Amino acid sequence: MSGLASDTAMVMAAGLGKRMRPLTAAQPKPMVRVAGKALIDHTLDRLAEAGIGQAVVNVHYLADSLEAHIKGRKTPKVTISDEREALLETGGGMVKAVNAGLLPDPFFCLNADNIWLDGPRNAFLELSELWDAKRMDALLLVVPHSRANNFTGQGDFHMDPHGRLTRRRAGRIAPFIYTGIQIVSHHLLRDAPEGRFGTMQLWERAIEEERLFGASFTGQWFEVGTPQAIKPTEAVLKGV
Repeated sequence: MSGLASDTAMVMAAGLGKRMRPLTAAQPKPMVRVAGKALIDHTLDRLAEAGIGQAVVNVHYLADSLEAHIKGRKTPKVTISDEREALLETGGGMVKAVNAGLLPDPFFCLNADNIWLDGPRNAFLELSELWDAKRMDALLLVVPHSRANNFTGQGDFHMDPHGRLTRRRAGRIAPFIYTGIQIVSHHLLRDAPEGRFGTMQLWERAIEEERLFGASFTGQWFEVGTPQAIKPTEAVLKGV
């Protein structure tokens, strides 16, 4: 698919999956099956459909089984970013992969447990069409509450008319929820801490510099963070 901002996506698959217990007692969360398919296969299939040719998958928890599961994958071509020695979280995971030369500038980044249904346009095209490296350090795909299935939280971000994001204000409901999908510039990762840290640390700096932006997703997104969310998600997917 032409018009993409990058041919490479980093898939975050190293987490412990604590909220998905007991299903993650003996398997990593990305291998939990929803609608007959492992979560990570939902993600990798969507990358392939979008025409994204390269996927960098980080592994830590029960890494051997996850690596074996995706080893034979042809599209996208999968490269492993090995975090067996230490769990690095999202920020540290991206920095490790960039330092290893695995990620171009910019790159897509998404969670391995994402499930979504595209609206009129492909999610990656929606992001790519709005991407502007001169103004942005990261562009997050966000979704309003009405399009966020199984989500019961207060939201993550406010967005101004120009697309700039700010964090949810105390005592408020934020209109937009982060879907776990973004475009990341290497500029976001500059002077990053060493070791384990979350992306929010970098996002906050980008917010201060007015370089964190959002794109409002036109499809349906599913929060699949707990075992209880699986059946409602499957019910919607089977009706499509």
